[in-house]
Amino acid sequence: MRAWWSNRSAVIVIAGVLCCGLGGCGYNNLQRQDENVKASWSEVVNQYQRRADLVPNLVRTVEGYAQQEKQVLIGVTEARAKVGSIQVGTDVLNNPEAFAKYQAAQNQLTQSLKSLLAVTEAYPDLKSNANFRDLQSQLEGTENRITVARNRYIDAVREYNTNVRSFPTNLTAKMFDFQVKPNFTVADEQVIAVAPKVDFNGSAPAQSSGATAQPSSPAQAPPTLPRSPVEPAPPTK
Repeated sequence: MRAWWSNRSAVIVIAGVLCCGLGGCGYNNLQRQDENVKASWSEVVNQYQRRADLVPNLVRTVEGYAQQEKQVLIGVTEARAKVGSIQVGTDVLNNPEAFAKYQAAQNQLTQSLKSLLAVTEAYPDLKSNANFRDLQSQLEGTENRITVARNRYIDAVREYNTNVRSFPTNLTAKMFDFQVKPNFTVADEQVIAVAPKVDFNGSAPAQSSGATAQPSSPAQAPPTLPRSPVEPAPPTK
Protein backbone atom coordinates (compact mmCIF):
# COMPACT_ATOMS: atom_id res chain seq x y z
CA MET A 1 0.00 0.00 0.00
CA ARG A 2 2.78 2.40 0.93
CA ALA A 3 4.70 1.52 -2.26
CA TRP A 4 1.61 2.22 -4.35
CA TRP A 5 1.07 5.56 -2.63
CA SER A 6 4.72 6.48 -3.11
CA ASN A 7 4.56 5.72 -6.84
CA ARG A 8 1.39 7.75 -7.21
CA SER A 9 2.92 10.68 -5.38
CA ALA A 10 5.98 10.51 -7.61
CA VAL A 11 3.80 10.62 -10.73
CA ILE A 12 1.91 13.65 -9.38
CA VAL A 13 5.15 15.45 -8.55
CA ILE A 14 6.61 14.72 -11.99
CA ALA A 15 3.42 15.92 -13.73
CA GLY A 16 3.48 19.09 -11.65
CA VAL A 17 7.10 19.73 -12.52
CA LEU A 18 6.36 19.19 -16.22
CA CYS A 19 3.40 21.57 -16.11
CA CYS A 20 5.44 24.24 -14.39
CA GLY A 21 8.28 23.64 -16.80
CA LEU A 22 6.07 23.96 -19.88
CA GLY A 23 4.50 27.12 -18.52
CA GLY A 24 7.87 28.58 -17.64
CA CYS A 25 9.41 27.80 -21.04
CA GLY A 26 6.67 29.68 -22.91
CA TYR A 27 4.61 26.76 -24.22
CA ASN A 28 1.32 28.17 -22.98
CA ASN A 29 1.98 31.55 -24.56
CA LEU A 30 2.93 29.93 -27.84
CA GLN A 31 -0.25 27.88 -27.82
CA ARG A 32 -2.38 30.94 -27.06
CA GLN A 33 -0.71 33.05 -29.73
CA ASP A 34 -0.98 30.27 -32.29
CA GLU A 35 -4.73 30.05 -31.74
CA ASN A 36 -4.99 33.84 -31.99
CA VAL A 37 -3.20 33.79 -35.37
CA LYS A 38 -5.54 31.08 -36.67
CA ALA A 39 -8.63 32.97 -35.52
CA SER A 40 -7.38 36.21 -37.11
CA TRP A 41 -6.66 34.44 -40.39
CA SER A 42 -10.12 32.86 -40.44
CA GLU A 43 -11.64 36.34 -40.18
CA VAL A 44 -9.51 37.55 -43.11
CA VAL A 45 -10.72 34.62 -45.24
CA ASN A 46 -14.35 35.24 -44.23
CA GLN A 47 -14.19 38.89 -45.32
CA TYR A 48 -12.48 37.97 -48.59
CA GLN A 49 -15.28 35.47 -49.25
CA ARG A 50 -17.89 38.11 -48.46
CA ARG A 51 -16.32 40.34 -51.12
CA ALA A 52 -16.21 37.52 -53.67
CA ASP A 53 -19.92 36.86 -53.12
CA LEU A 54 -20.73 40.45 -54.13
CA VAL A 55 -18.89 40.27 -57.45
CA PRO A 56 -21.44 38.38 -59.62
CA ASN A 57 -24.31 40.78 -58.84
CA LEU A 58 -22.01 43.78 -59.27
CA VAL A 59 -20.83 42.58 -62.69
CA ARG A 60 -24.39 41.90 -63.89
CA THR A 61 -25.53 45.35 -62.79
CA VAL A 62 -22.66 47.15 -64.49
CA GLU A 63 -23.03 45.03 -67.64
CA GLY A 64 -26.61 46.22 -68.06
CA TYR A 65 -25.40 49.81 -68.48
CA ALA A 66 -21.87 49.41 -69.84
CA GLN A 67 -21.77 46.39 -72.12
CA GLN A 68 -18.92 47.88 -74.13
CA GLU A 69 -16.62 47.63 -71.08
CA LYS A 70 -16.08 43.94 -71.79
CA GLN A 71 -12.38 43.95 -70.98
CA VAL A 72 -12.93 45.29 -67.47
CA LEU A 73 -15.91 43.01 -66.83
CA ILE A 74 -14.03 39.94 -68.01
CA GLY A 75 -11.04 40.92 -65.84
CA VAL A 76 -13.19 41.05 -62.72
CA THR A 77 -14.93 37.76 -63.52
CA GLU A 78 -11.64 35.95 -64.16
CA ALA A 79 -10.03 37.37 -61.01
CA ARG A 80 -13.00 36.24 -58.95
CA ALA A 81 -12.86 32.75 -60.50
CA LYS A 82 -9.14 32.50 -59.71
CA VAL A 83 -9.76 33.40 -56.08
CA GLY A 84 -12.52 30.81 -55.84
CA SER A 85 -10.29 28.08 -57.26
CA ILE A 86 -7.84 28.37 -54.35
CA GLN A 87 -8.94 26.47 -51.27
CA VAL A 88 -7.52 27.90 -48.07
CA GLY A 89 -7.68 27.03 -44.40
CA THR A 90 -5.50 27.41 -41.36
CA ASP A 91 -3.08 24.89 -42.89
CA VAL A 92 -2.00 27.55 -45.41
CA LEU A 93 -0.30 29.34 -42.50
CA ASN A 94 2.35 26.63 -42.55
CA ASN A 95 2.82 26.91 -46.32
CA PRO A 96 4.35 30.28 -47.33
CA GLU A 97 4.05 29.49 -51.06
CA ALA A 98 0.33 28.74 -50.84
CA PHE A 99 -0.15 31.86 -48.70
CA ALA A 100 1.62 34.03 -51.29
CA LYS A 101 -0.40 32.49 -54.15
CA TYR A 102 -3.68 33.17 -52.37
CA GLN A 103 -2.73 36.74 -51.53
CA ALA A 104 -1.62 37.41 -55.12
CA ALA A 105 -5.03 36.28 -56.36
CA GLN A 106 -6.76 38.55 -53.84
CA ASN A 107 -4.60 41.50 -54.90
CA GLN A 108 -5.57 40.89 -58.52
CA LEU A 109 -9.26 40.94 -57.59
CA THR A 110 -8.74 44.14 -55.62
CA GLN A 111 -7.25 45.91 -58.63
CA SER A 112 -9.92 44.56 -60.98
CA LEU A 113 -12.69 45.87 -58.75
CA LYS A 114 -11.00 49.26 -58.53
CA SER A 115 -10.87 49.43 -62.33
CA LEU A 116 -14.53 48.45 -62.57
CA LEU A 117 -15.64 51.14 -60.13
CA ALA A 118 -13.48 53.71 -61.90
CA VAL A 119 -15.14 52.87 -65.23
CA THR A 120 -18.61 53.43 -63.76
CA GLU A 121 -17.78 57.11 -63.26
CA ALA A 122 -18.46 57.60 -66.97
CA TYR A 123 -22.04 56.27 -66.69
CA PRO A 124 -24.36 58.61 -64.75
CA ASP A 125 -27.38 56.36 -65.27
CA LEU A 126 -25.53 53.45 -63.69
CA LYS A 127 -24.39 55.51 -60.71
CA SER A 128 -27.99 56.56 -60.05
CA ASN A 129 -29.22 52.94 -60.11
CA ALA A 130 -30.42 51.92 -56.64
CA ASN A 131 -29.13 48.34 -56.93
CA PHE A 132 -25.69 49.56 -57.96
CA ARG A 133 -25.52 52.06 -55.12
CA ASP A 134 -26.45 49.32 -52.64
CA LEU A 135 -23.81 46.93 -54.02
CA GLN A 136 -21.21 49.69 -54.02
CA SER A 137 -22.00 50.49 -50.39
CA GLN A 138 -21.71 46.81 -49.42
CA LEU A 139 -18.42 46.53 -51.26
CA GLU A 140 -16.98 49.59 -49.53
CA GLY A 141 -18.04 48.22 -46.14
CA THR A 142 -16.49 44.85 -46.94
CA GLU A 143 -13.22 46.46 -48.01
CA ASN A 144 -13.10 48.26 -44.67
CA ARG A 145 -13.69 44.96 -42.84
CA ILE A 146 -10.91 43.35 -44.87
CA THR A 147 -8.53 46.11 -43.82
CA VAL A 148 -9.44 45.68 -40.15
CA ALA A 149 -9.10 41.89 -40.35
CA ARG A 150 -5.74 42.13 -42.12
CA ASN A 151 -4.41 44.54 -39.48
CA ARG A 152 -5.47 42.19 -36.69
CA TYR A 153 -3.79 39.29 -38.44
CA ILE A 154 -0.60 41.32 -38.95
CA ASP A 155 -0.48 42.18 -35.23
CA ALA A 156 -1.20 38.59 -34.17
CA VAL A 157 1.51 37.16 -36.44
CA ARG A 158 4.03 39.79 -35.36
CA GLU A 159 3.54 38.89 -31.69
CA TYR A 160 3.66 35.15 -32.40
CA ASN A 161 6.72 35.25 -34.68
CA THR A 162 8.62 37.45 -32.23
CA ASN A 163 7.97 34.92 -29.49
CA VAL A 164 8.94 31.96 -31.71
CA ARG A 165 12.28 33.58 -32.59
CA SER A 166 13.13 34.78 -29.06
CA PHE A 167 15.33 32.86 -26.63
CA PRO A 168 14.55 30.67 -24.74
CA THR A 169 11.05 30.30 -26.22
CA ASN A 170 12.56 29.36 -29.57
CA LEU A 171 13.81 26.11 -27.99
CA THR A 172 10.26 25.23 -26.97
CA ALA A 173 8.99 26.22 -30.43
CA LYS A 174 11.44 23.83 -32.08
CA MET A 175 10.58 21.06 -29.65
CA PHE A 176 6.82 21.31 -30.31
CA ASP A 177 7.06 22.35 -33.98
CA PHE A 178 5.72 25.90 -33.67
CA GLN A 179 6.69 27.35 -37.05
CA VAL A 180 7.02 30.99 -38.11
CA LYS A 181 3.79 32.18 -39.79
CA PRO A 182 3.71 34.06 -43.12
CA ASN A 183 2.55 37.65 -43.01
CA PHE A 184 1.40 40.27 -45.49
CA THR A 185 4.32 41.99 -47.16
CA VAL A 186 4.95 45.63 -47.93
CA ALA A 187 4.42 44.80 -51.62
CA ASP A 188 0.89 43.60 -50.80
CA GLU A 189 0.07 46.89 -49.12
CA GLN A 190 1.47 48.87 -52.07
CA VAL A 191 -0.67 46.93 -54.52
CA ILE A 192 -3.78 47.72 -52.52
CA ALA A 193 -2.87 51.41 -52.34
CA VAL A 194 -2.23 51.82 -56.09
CA ALA A 195 -5.05 53.56 -57.92
CA PRO A 196 -6.17 51.94 -61.17
CA LYS A 197 -5.44 53.53 -64.54
CA VAL A 198 -8.53 53.71 -66.69
CA ASP A 199 -8.63 55.01 -70.26
CA PHE A 200 -12.00 56.32 -71.36
CA ASN A 201 -10.81 57.07 -74.88
CA GLY A 202 -11.30 53.51 -76.05
CA SER A 203 -15.05 53.46 -75.50
CA ALA A 204 -17.74 56.04 -75.27
CA PRO A 205 -20.38 55.86 -72.55
CA ALA A 206 -23.90 55.00 -73.57
CA GLN A 207 -26.29 57.90 -73.88
CA SER A 208 -29.30 57.87 -71.61
CA SER A 209 -31.71 58.81 -74.42
CA GLY A 210 -30.46 56.04 -76.70
CA ALA A 211 -29.29 58.50 -79.37
CA THR A 212 -25.73 58.51 -80.57
CA ALA A 213 -24.02 61.85 -80.34
CA GLN A 214 -22.53 63.01 -83.59
CA PRO A 215 -19.38 65.09 -83.66
CA SER A 216 -20.10 68.70 -84.46
CA SER A 217 -18.59 69.97 -87.67
CA PRO A 218 -17.05 73.40 -87.83
CA ALA A 219 -19.41 76.09 -89.04
CA GLN A 220 -18.97 76.93 -92.68
CA ALA A 221 -19.40 80.39 -94.08
CA PRO A 222 -22.07 80.73 -96.80
CA PRO A 223 -20.65 80.73 -100.30
CA THR A 224 -19.86 84.09 -101.76
CA LEU A 225 -21.89 84.74 -104.90
CA PRO A 226 -20.12 86.50 -107.80
CA ARG A 227 -21.12 90.06 -108.11
CA SER A 228 -22.73 90.92 -111.41
CA PRO A 229 -21.16 93.87 -113.27
CA VAL A 230 -23.04 97.13 -113.02
CA GLU A 231 -24.70 97.95 -116.34
CA PRO A 232 -24.41 101.55 -117.47
CA ALA A 233 -27.58 103.57 -117.42
CA PRO A 234 -29.25 104.19 -120.86
CA PRO A 235 -28.62 107.63 -122.36
CA THR A 236 -31.30 110.20 -121.83
CA LYS A 237 -33.04 111.71 -124.80
